[in-house]
Amino acid sequence: MPKPWVAICLGFVTFLLWQLSKIGRRPSNYPPGPPTLPLIGNLHQMPTKNAHLQFQKWAQEYGPVYSLMLGTKVAIVLSSDVAVKDLLDKRSSIYSGRPELYMGQEIMSGGYRPLFMGNNAVWKMVRKLAHGVLSVKVSRSYVPYQDLEVRAMLMGLLESPNDFLNHIRRYTTSLTTQMAFGYRTLESNDENLLEMFEFWLQSAALLDLYPIARVLPDFLLPVRRMGREYHKREMKLFMKHFINARTQLKSGTAKARYLEPISQDIEQPCCAIDLLRAQKEHGFSDELGCYLSGSLLQAGSETTAVILIGFFQAMLVFPDVAKEAQAEIDRVCGNRMPDLNDFPDLPYIRACMKESLRWMPATALGVPHAATQDDSYMGYHIPKDSALILNVWAIHNDPKQHPDPRRFNPARWAGDNQNSAQAAVNPDPSKRDHFVFGAGRRLCQGMHIADRSLFLAIARTLWAFDLKRQVDKQTGQEIIPDVDNIKDGLFISPMPFVADIVPRSESRAAAVREEWGKVAGLLDEDMQWKTVPEGLKWKDYEPLDDGNEDLLESLS
Repeated sequence: MPKPWVAICLGFVTFLLWQLSKIGRRPSNYPPGPPTLPLIGNLHQMPTKNAHLQFQKWAQEYGPVYSLMLGTKVAIVLSSDVAVKDLLDKRSSIYSGRPELYMGQEIMSGGYRPLFMGNNAVWKMVRKLAHGVLSVKVSRSYVPYQDLEVRAMLMGLLESPNDFLNHIRRYTTSLTTQMAFGYRTLESNDENLLEMFEFWLQSAALLDLYPIARVLPDFLLPVRRMGREYHKREMKLFMKHFINARTQLKSGTAKARYLEPISQDIEQPCCAIDLLRAQKEHGFSDELGCYLSGSLLQAGSETTAVILIGFFQAMLVFPDVAKEAQAEIDRVCGNRMPDLNDFPDLPYIRACMKESLRWMPATALGVPHAATQDDSYMGYHIPKDSALILNVWAIHNDPKQHPDPRRFNPARWAGDNQNSAQAAVNPDPSKRDHFVFGAGRRLCQGMHIADRSLFLAIARTLWAFDLKRQVDKQTGQEIIPDVDNIKDGLFISPMPFVADIVPRSESRAAAVREEWGKVAGLLDEDMQWKTVPEGLKWKDYEPLDDGNEDLLESLS
């Protein structure tokens, strides 16, 4: 080989080795973080369990803004309320993207899942549509669903108290299937949501962090083939309900109120019907439409279920909280079951709701944002396309902000009358109560619906039942749940635990049956709605034009 070609080849090899040597290495101007290894960066240190605890430890060691080098990618971890406000809120125009999620979005979602969409024209249309079906005004029509399903949950607790975890999940699932597709769920939720996210988390690393691996054929990448099969099953499920909604709309058996005055008569509102009306104006595909509805179902049901399960666990570990809450309910409601109109008169119950959201945040590490351009913060460089991870667990358990953070203490919220939306847009980051629903333009627009669902479930459960610890038959000792035994995943959740759930009195048990009987007559032989009652609304203390929605929309 001629000498010039030898030099060129050596030069090319040297350049290639130099480029490879940069993979996984943290540049000096990046935020600090744990030591790296060539090519893999911090991948070898990524925890296989209790990731939220490891991310919290790194925050304690490296500060409120640190970086992780993940193969060819970089993640910036935000672990303080101030950092979240400064970047995801105040600079939302450049921090509302999503990192490329090849497995989660392209393969397992066909590009249709709004949760994983980048900040593009389609996502902006989707966000506008979501606001149309989840706004404060429109969501009042979902109150009958919430009222009915809480009563159904109480009946479940009365008849089969040992299945309380399933009753909670059925409550949140049935509520969201009604909101999304207009039908009630009679059994505990299926595992589609958990299957999707657990599979994605287990399989995404190689293909997301090393894109060159995507050129391999499917027989060498069985996870990609399995991901496509999952997408087919999910699409079939969502499309079935979406087409059923279209059949109802064409036959005149369903009414919708997409962007129509809330004062109109409503038979059985659901998002799928609303989106079908909107489809005529915006021209989006059935595939996108069914995923819009289906995503509302998935996100809403699991998050609320985890928060409620955490609350039940907390009442067993901290029984004095339950006693104080019950004293307030009895003082305000007496023998009458609480309803939404008791909201302003039950501040301790509202504080229990806030503390539940802080204490067991379902989204402990959130869904990552992405920087759409280079930026700097605190003297550090934040490169374009880096992932921004919202370290919810670390923020919620910061002892400076929340003393004794693993104690369930509703008293820490005394005098805080903000709902989740008001707290999310408070200009003072220290006044935000929780980050379960995200930040910036990616804030969940159904926060007020979740607040109502949690308030009703907590108030009515404590009104009707005592949540007691089971006694071990062999030792005679009370069984106290292990609050550190948490199931991992995109959604964290307490591992199953036992409890004795008993009516507070025979009269309360009879009242639960009576209240269920009042609404059961509205259901047909298949336990689906025959007619939806009118009049179940908030009163004037929740104004429709208090400016909260304008503030939320200003982030978009």
